[in-house]
Amino acid sequence: MSPSGIIGESRVKDSVTIVIFGASGDLTHRKLIPALYIAYAQGMLPEKFTIVGFARRDYNDDVFRGMMAESIKEFSRLPAEEESVMRFIQHIRYHKGDISHPEAYTDLKAKFEDVEAYPANRLFYLSIIPDLFKTAVQSLKKSGLIVAPFGETWSRVVIEKPFGRDFESAMALNKALLDELDESQIYRIDHYLGKETVQNILSFRFANAIFEPVFNRSYVDHIQITAAETVGMEKGRGGYYDEYGALRDMVTNHLLQLLCLVTMEAPGDLSAESIRNEKVKVLNAMKLDIRKNISDAVFRGQYSSGADTDGKPVKGYLEEDRIDPASETDTFTAMRLAINNWRWAGVPILLRTGKRMAKKTTEVAVQFKVPPLQLFQQVECEDDVCDITRIKPNTLIFRIQPNEGIFLKVGTKRPGMRFVVEDVDMDFSYTEKWSKSLPEAYERLLLDTLHGDSTLFTRSDEVAAEWTVVQPILDNLDALRPYAYPPGEWGVREADWLFHGVEGHWRNK
Repeated sequence: MSPSGIIGESRVKDSVTIVIFGASGDLTHRKLIPALYIAYAQGMLPEKFTIVGFARRDYNDDVFRGMMAESIKEFSRLPAEEESVMRFIQHIRYHKGDISHPEAYTDLKAKFEDVEAYPANRLFYLSIIPDLFKTAVQSLKKSGLIVAPFGETWSRVVIEKPFGRDFESAMALNKALLDELDESQIYRIDHYLGKETVQNILSFRFANAIFEPVFNRSYVDHIQITAAETVGMEKGRGGYYDEYGALRDMVTNHLLQLLCLVTMEAPGDLSAESIRNEKVKVLNAMKLDIRKNISDAVFRGQYSSGADTDGKPVKGYLEEDRIDPASETDTFTAMRLAINNWRWAGVPILLRTGKRMAKKTTEVAVQFKVPPLQLFQQVECEDDVCDITRIKPNTLIFRIQPNEGIFLKVGTKRPGMRFVVEDVDMDFSYTEKWSKSLPEAYERLLLDTLHGDSTLFTRSDEVAAEWTVVQPILDNLDALRPYAYPPGEWGVREADWLFHGVEGHWRNK
C-alpha cells in the first residue's frame, strides 16, 4: 500500500457514510468538519458521501448544518466560499441519540436501510470520552452497523486518544475492541503523526544517504524532544486534564511516536505493516534510564501562580477550574530513556512536555558528538562583540510546530583574519519554500482512513509497548511528587539533572 501523503493526493473512490460520535463537541467543530470540507473543496471526497453527526443534543438536520457551516467559515484553513459550503453541508445529516442506549443504534440502522442516502461503506469516528469506547463499539457490532472485514463493503472505527490510563486498562480496551473488530478495522489516531514535519522525519532519514549513516551511537551524543505549551486549563479542559496529566496526555502517544520515527530502523518498504513493525521493535528496546532510583530518570511538575509570557497574572494549577485542590497531576514531565539495541546503546534520550511554559514549540533535536581533536577555536558573536567558547556540536532540528522546518547547525570559519569557527544555520522552512498553507493533520488522517491506509495510526502491539515504557512511572508516583514551577519558564529546573554525563542542556529557545 502506498504511504500516507502519496495516496492522500488522490480522490477517495469508495462511496461512504461517515458517522461522527460526539458531534456536538469541540473537535467536530474545530477540526473534523473543516477538514472534511477542505477535502471536499479540493475534490478528494467521493462523489457519493454522507456525514452523520451523532449526539444527544436536540438538533435537527437544518440546525446542525447551519452550525457546521459556521464552523467551516471560522476554522477552515482555506477560504470557504459560500456556494461551496452550501453544497457541502447538504451531505450532512443529524442523528439524535445517547451512545449508552441500544435504541440509538437501532434507529441509526433503520436510517441506513436507505442505501441511496447512506452508502454501505461506513467510517465511525469516536470523538467521545474513552470510557464510552467499549460501549460504542459493542453496540455498533451488535446492531449490525459494522460488517465483517474483507468483504464487498467495509467498516472502520477511528478512536481518539487517550488509549487507556495505564498498561492494564489499555490492554483491556485492546481486548474489548478486538473481540468485536479486526485489527484492520481499528484506526487509533494520533494527530501529531499527520503533521508534515513528522512525516518528513522518515523522508529525511531514509531518502538522503549523507544523514542515515550518522544516526547511531558512534556519532550522536544525545536526542532531546520537547513539546511545550503556553496555555493552562482554559476553556474547561481542567476536568479532562486532571484525570490524565502530561504523561498520559502527551508522552504515551505523541512523544514516543516522534521518538520512534527518529530512531527506528529502515523499513523494508513503505507499507503500513513494515513501518509499524519497525516502530514496535524500537519501543520494545526502550526503557527508563535509571541509575539508582527512578527519581534520577523522571521529574514531574505542576505550574504555580504567577504571570504568563505576556505578563498577565495566571492561576496556579491547583487554583484552576475543575481541578482537585489536592491534585498531584503532572502538568510537566521530563524523563531520560535508553534504547538497548545495537544502533542506540549508550545514547541518552531526553523527553519533556508541559503546560504554561515559556514558548509554544514542538521539536526533535539530534545533537552530534564534538570532533575528537579540537583544532579550532569557537566564537559566539553579537554584532561585533565576540567571545571564545568551547567548540559547539552540530545539531539537527526537526521543528514540528510552529514555523515547521528542518534546521542544521554547523561550524564555519568566521570572515576575517583570525581562523575561528562560528555556528551557522542551514535551514529548510516550509513557509519559505512553499507559498501554500500546509494541510492540517486531521485532513491527511481522515483521508487516510477513507483510503484504508493505516500507516500513520497506532497498532495494538504499539500501544502495549508504549505503556510498557511508562508504566514504571505510574507504579512509583509516591516517589515522584511534582515540583512547583513558575509559569512562563521552561518547566522544572530540577529536570536539568537528566543531562548528567551529557554534552549539552535543554534547548530553551
